[in-house]
Amino acid sequence: MDRPPAMFIADSLGLDFLNSVATPFDTPVDWIDDGHGLIDWLAQAKLVPADDLHALTARATPDELDKVADQARALREWFRGFVRKHAGRPLTTDALRELDPLNSLLERDEAFSRIEPGHADGGALALPMRRRWRSPEALLLPVGEAMAKFVCDEDFSNVKACEGHNCTMLFADHTRRRARRWCIMAVCGNRAKQAAHRSRLKSMQ
Repeated sequence: MDRPPAMFIADSLGLDFLNSVATPFDTPVDWIDDGHGLIDWLAQAKLVPADDLHALTARATPDELDKVADQARALREWFRGFVRKHAGRPLTTDALRELDPLNSLLERDEAFSRIEPGHADGGALALPMRRRWRSPEALLLPVGEAMAKFVCDEDFSNVKACEGHNCTMLFADHTRRRARRWCIMAVCGNRAKQAAHRSRLKSMQ
């Protein structure tokens, strides 16, 4: 399937994962509807180093990747329910018991740090985090990490749904006055302006 480039408009990769299925231009698009789509979305999100992604894809069968995509979609819809339930108000520790599926995923991680040469503009040495990619299911681990960072670091009072007609996108509103209404002003915002303009013209007739 030919897909447009994935959309990263939420100001949070955890929310961008939820937006991996959307209707940005009147046609529904699921960027992770199969294994190839999941690999492509992870690459665009830069959640998996390119070399690791290539090596893991070369080892896995299409069926294995499709099964991981199935798991990713199930994870996405579970998380969508959690976010929609708690959006608009600060998250409290009372929500912790609802996060068992995410914690179960995080417990499978095999991340580690390793001393390596630093970047040219930094020090001589660096301590980056690495991950052991033992199976295709490991592709879910950086997604789970992004979701967990969102849960722990974001003020859920800032989480909003786009006001666009039929738009399902969510975002974290970090504008100064918390006045953001649209996923993308050039898409849903312009549609709303055009609809309001047509309505005014009709009322004047």
